[in-house]
Amino acid sequence: MPLTAQARREQHRTALRSELIAAAHKLVQEEGYEGLTIRKLANRVGYAPMSVYSYFADKQEILVALAEDAFRTLARRIEENRSDDPIEALKAVMVEYAAFGLGNPNEYRIVFMTEKSKPPAGTTVAEAPEGNPAMKALIERVEACVAAGKLKGDPHAIATMLWTVGHGTISLLITFPDYPFGDVEAFVRRMCEFSLASLSSLDVQPLADQSSRC
Repeated sequence: MPLTAQARREQHRTALRSELIAAAHKLVQEEGYEGLTIRKLANRVGYAPMSVYSYFADKQEILVALAEDAFRTLARRIEENRSDDPIEALKAVMVEYAAFGLGNPNEYRIVFMTEKSKPPAGTTVAEAPEGNPAMKALIERVEACVAAGKLKGDPHAIATMLWTVGHGTISLLITFPDYPFGDVEAFVRRMCEFSLASLSSLDVQPLADQSSRC
């Protein structure tokens, strides 16, 4: 069945938005946060700046789109790295997260180390983290560990604590490259072992205010 005119327009708009996001990723990889401007993005794809504004109201909306795209990419990488052992499957999430951040330091800075003033459209600040596929994968694998008796407590709280340790590890590795961490991959795995060993001895209670998750 042929597409309607409206469906063709929507298809075209989706394709152009994807092109803009891909170009924004390239700008960030090459020039960092400062290199991501509406004008530079427009020049990169050969559009007038006003055309870009019809897709993104401002730089903040581009950052949100980059974050959403990064979460989808990370989730795909996580899904490719599965294990029947729930702890090993959970470690894989943390290792893939680290590999993504260390392999894309400029994007990591923007997506994970730049304050976001608003969540993606259609969500609240409380819903945004759990609405992304990478965080969902982390929570699901924590839930599997709890079900298997490997960890104990609230899966959301455990996932948040693991995310906190992982983010701190990656952030330090990116911002202090000359610190004597030793072999980076070995250090990441050591931090995974450390955090999981610490949590295995705890009955992790829910976060203090579940209504304001962020």
